[in-house]
Amino acid sequence: MVLAARRVDARWVGLKALAHALALWPLAWLVRAVVEDGLGADPVAAITHFTGDWALRLLLLGLALTPLRRLLGQPWPLRFRRLVGLYAFFYACLHLATYLVLDLGGFWAQVFEDIAKRPYITAGFTAWLLLLPLALTSTRGWMRRLGRRWGQLHRAVYLAGALAVLHFLWLVKSDLREPAIYAAILAVLLGLRLWWRLRRPAPQGA
Repeated sequence: MVLAARRVDARWVGLKALAHALALWPLAWLVRAVVEDGLGADPVAAITHFTGDWALRLLLLGLALTPLRRLLGQPWPLRFRRLVGLYAFFYACLHLATYLVLDLGGFWAQVFEDIAKRPYITAGFTAWLLLLPLALTSTRGWMRRLGRRWGQLHRAVYLAGALAVLHFLWLVKSDLREPAIYAAILAVLLGLRLWWRLRRPAPQGA
């Protein structure tokens, strides 16, 4: 039995390592593109869009893990939820850092003017602010400290996802197909949660 448990643990360690490698692959691709000067005529815009795209993709993937668990009837997708969520925040930080350091060029005071005047920046920055406490409280220690409030706090990811999609929709000026796909995926993921909640049996005596 001990040997079987070790085999199961080794399998999950291997799967987690693979998940880390897959999550870091976009960063490796980006670094290679920067080194080889393969980002086109506007590399800052390319880095900004690339990191933003992957932050949103991983955020949606994290939101998809709970519905996947329910649809499969298996608990294993939840083992990857924290990992995927932290990588989504990591790419969101890279996205924000690219804007602050490379786009603004050190004139960080302008960020407040942009937040006030440009709705897509307001939405994106608010989404990042919502993700910040979720990343900081993602450990088991914080789960124990916060108790039931931990789940209530982490429901903010739904609003963060909506704001991230809105950020993308407002940013794109012509071809809305890609952000529309992300919006549809988010709508399905949130709609499933709402459907399951409405179907939950009411407490007896309520």
